[in-house]
Amino acid sequence: MSGNDYEVIIGLEVHAQLRTKTKVFCSCAAEFGAEPNTNVCPVCLGLPGSLPVLNREVVNQALKVAAALGCEINSRSVFARKNYFYPDLPKGYQISQYDRPLAESGKLGVPTEQGDTKWVRVVRVHLEEDAGKLIHGETESFVDYNRCGVPLVEIVSAPDLRSTQEAAEYVRQLRLTLRYLGVCEGNMEKGELRCDANVSIRKKGATSLGTKTEVKNLNSFKSLQRALEYEVARQIELVAHGEKILQETRLWDSTKNETFSMRSKEEAHDYRYFPEPDLVFLDVDRAMVEDVKAKISELSIFKWERLQKQYALTPNQARILINSPKLADYYESVAEISHNPKKAANWILTEILKRLGDVEAAEDVDIPISAEHLAEVIELVESGRISQMQAKNVLDEAIESKKSPKDIVKSKGLEKIEDKGEIERWVDEAIAENPKEAETYRGGKQGVLGFFVGCVMKKSGGKADPKVTNELLRKKLGG
Repeated sequence: MSGNDYEVIIGLEVHAQLRTKTKVFCSCAAEFGAEPNTNVCPVCLGLPGSLPVLNREVVNQALKVAAALGCEINSRSVFARKNYFYPDLPKGYQISQYDRPLAESGKLGVPTEQGDTKWVRVVRVHLEEDAGKLIHGETESFVDYNRCGVPLVEIVSAPDLRSTQEAAEYVRQLRLTLRYLGVCEGNMEKGELRCDANVSIRKKGATSLGTKTEVKNLNSFKSLQRALEYEVARQIELVAHGEKILQETRLWDSTKNETFSMRSKEEAHDYRYFPEPDLVFLDVDRAMVEDVKAKISELSIFKWERLQKQYALTPNQARILINSPKLADYYESVAEISHNPKKAANWILTEILKRLGDVEAAEDVDIPISAEHLAEVIELVESGRISQMQAKNVLDEAIESKKSPKDIVKSKGLEKIEDKGEIERWVDEAIAENPKEAETYRGGKQGVLGFFVGCVMKKSGGKADPKVTNELLRKKLGG
């Protein structure tokens, strides 16, 4: 029995750190990177007699998330103590929400390669506090409690994902949604976004769910997809050999590229949840919800759909552009100023992103040229005043000097030469200087034409009109 006989079932639990200045139940700074154990107080350390006080901004940001996901926001939710022992949890419990969460029954749109949207159900959105961080050395381990009490919003999906690729794209889109809302930067390497995956398999056509495992320690998109691929293959291998899948929590080892057993999977009763006695109910009225909804701008999935329809972009072009709110807004500005949406997309997705480096890095790097100046470059090329090759050099100089591309072209005399007589002279010289290459071309190797085009461009300082050059070369070479 092959892997194709099985269907993959994946549900994800995503923990996102909210972008607040202070922690969820105290006034300690929620910043990343401070000296270990400096952003702590009796409340987040759980010292006797200390009492938590809920941060209102945490509630506002969590409501934004719930509203953006189309959730039903509960008018009353309850904080609970989730009891377990771990060295990074100084209180011996985590303040979370259990049977009465902030919001339920939402959905998140996930782009597909075909250009449509798959909607994944969101079971619940709830608030909780983060734990500390263990730092392991060769012979000893340390605990940094700075992260204790940093506000988290947990978003739990239904088991609607049917491939490892879908799961990775779901997390990307959720991360983008949080970034568009301005409530979380989503830097996975800083622990601002963390993901646990519930994975199971079943025979195709079956309706009941199989035994699931939970995979933790997924701190990048690459780790997420590789871990899920390994775990799916592991489960299929077990079933194929007549063995049972154990319900357990497993960790991903990125060095060995495999998951390994951590502990048997806990059930809710293992945590002995009970209402947090030091916090009152969280009541949210309709006016507060409506105020939050009114402040939500266009989200990434809807922008992805709109860019395709409005500007005739491909699904992949639109997906890259929405990778950053800044990049998407920049594209629309260039498209509007240049009146050429397709060329605007081509220049941004090739030349601009190449100068930024990694496509993913476009989120945080300042775009090096204004929308007005990039639109000028596009107009100069499309009007035939400069060649594509010249345009790239003009672009570089405009980035470096911040001068107008039109002014650069004028001051350097770069406008394209279209005079056939002058170009014909360069063509004749190029052919006369390279008789062997001319014979090679006439012998059927037409790829040599590019060599002659380069010769003419060198003689003209890159100004010869490429179209006229090609026409004259073919005529003179007899092609």
